[in-house]
Amino acid sequence: MINPNYVSNYDKFPEVRVAGHDGAACQGWDDIAQRLQNALANLQKEKVVLVIDCYHGVDQNELRQSLLEQFGSLHLIDVEQARWPEKRVLEMLDRFITDDRVFGVRAPHKLVEFFDPDHLARLQAEVETINSGLVVVIGTGASLVCEGDVRVYADLARWEIQQRLRRKEIGNWGADNEHEDILRQYKRAFFIEWRVFDRHKLTQIPTIDFLLDTNRKGEPALVEGHALRAGLHQAARQPLRVVPFFDPGVWGGQWMKEVCDLDPTADNYAWCFDCVPEENSLYLRFGTVRVEIPSQNLVLCEPKALLGEQVHARFGAEFPIRFDFLDTMGGQPLSLQVHPLTEYIQQEFGMAYTQDESYYMLDATPDACVYLGTKSGIEPEDMLSDLAAAQRGEKSFDDERFVNRFPARKHDHFLIPAGTVHCSGAGSMVLEISATPYIFTFKLWDWDRLGLDGLPRPIHLEHGRQVIQWERDTQWTKQNLVNRIELIAEGEGWREERTGLHEREFIETRRHWFSVPVEHDTHGTVQVLNLIEGREATVESLDQAFEPFVVHYAETFIIPASVGRYRIRPSGESQNHTIATIKAYVRT
Repeated sequence: MINPNYVSNYDKFPEVRVAGHDGAACQGWDDIAQRLQNALANLQKEKVVLVIDCYHGVDQNELRQSLLEQFGSLHLIDVEQARWPEKRVLEMLDRFITDDRVFGVRAPHKLVEFFDPDHLARLQAEVETINSGLVVVIGTGASLVCEGDVRVYADLARWEIQQRLRRKEIGNWGADNEHEDILRQYKRAFFIEWRVFDRHKLTQIPTIDFLLDTNRKGEPALVEGHALRAGLHQAARQPLRVVPFFDPGVWGGQWMKEVCDLDPTADNYAWCFDCVPEENSLYLRFGTVRVEIPSQNLVLCEPKALLGEQVHARFGAEFPIRFDFLDTMGGQPLSLQVHPLTEYIQQEFGMAYTQDESYYMLDATPDACVYLGTKSGIEPEDMLSDLAAAQRGEKSFDDERFVNRFPARKHDHFLIPAGTVHCSGAGSMVLEISATPYIFTFKLWDWDRLGLDGLPRPIHLEHGRQVIQWERDTQWTKQNLVNRIELIAEGEGWREERTGLHEREFIETRRHWFSVPVEHDTHGTVQVLNLIEGREATVESLDQAFEPFVVHYAETFIIPASVGRYRIRPSGESQNHTIATIKAYVRT
């Protein structure tokens, strides 16, 4: 456990300070209105068209009341009046939404498919017939009506969308479902909406005049499009951190409260998404103004510089590596679970790759453990029958009979290729290193408990029985998945170890112990690291291509492929001490 005198230095609000664009952003509705009015006036046209395209979840009422009312007389066109009725949309999406509470199928749709083309044409004609004054086209898909003279994209991070869904402030796009189960709402967003909106947004960012950050109601920020693109360009060529977020859970613990400087009065914190670019935000600072954008924007707009040619060719504009925390220190075990095999996730859910993963132990109590693999000699049907009886509430699952339990110590590394039954026990602080499609967890048993919403947490035994790899028994698991640590190289003051992952997994992990500066090379592929031992380290460019970048204990950071060679050294309180990082990258 953490020393009672521990003082956190974990940075919860990391930023990329964009060079050379200090005056390119402003904040507050009054300044934003003035900035846009100046841009419209500079056109010196009798008729000007302002297009405000929006990600779903943006509070468009706030846009109208706090921004557009400052513009005086205008002709307002709402593109969403051309959207197909909900009944027709549901018919189009039925096979992708599915009846399951958690899992859907990844949808291939484009935004224009959600609109009546005849109605869109009428709106386009309406814009053309107006001869003078200010025309404002607003809504999700506004740019489908016209290109406009000044174009704004109003953006919103996925974590904030989830908070608004939980607070019942919004439902899914075009759906009257504000009070639907949050898991079903999230499923629809994950499998359909975010895919559709990101495809559309990617066509917008390269040419927009402004991006509007709407993450904090009443506290908007606006940045000029050219400065936004410069910020993304810079971020993809230097070390960076995305903005972590923390969430409670039924099994959550207490460790992150101290290490990450969180609210000590909260019941617990279970999760930290410390590097999941599809979900996290990215802070870009322009002078005195901080702009929050989805970090997925960086992946979409700078994939080659960020990921590297080979990773981009293999995964497209998707960030394939995930680092997150699972805190059960003073908490409870995770659900017993299994992840789908690659062929299963492709066939059933339309995803390209699966969630292979590993548990790296940042900390552990003396009695901590990891449940991993099935016990030798058991009959699969016996275990499945016992799980089914537990699911029906007839009994508790006999985990001691069917599942291996391995002691877990600080700096142990457990490898978990898809198809392996597993979960972390109580008393563990896990750095989970995995492939990115994290939603695909088939829960097999949840220790007879309810979720924070008071409902039974979903169990997916039918999916699980299709993918459990029964040959991963006690002996196989011990030989192949527990602390497969291999010395790669060493020198005075440093050593490098390979800690995994399994040969079925596409991620390689390397651990470095060092008390002197150590050189690294991306070799053209993105790398994700965490400072797993020590208070502070500094990442430096060998040719001064970026400013020195300081990281602290337990912080995850990204080294874009474009960085090439770089150096990490102990610094601050860790100077002249031995510290350690763990690095993950895609095997090529």
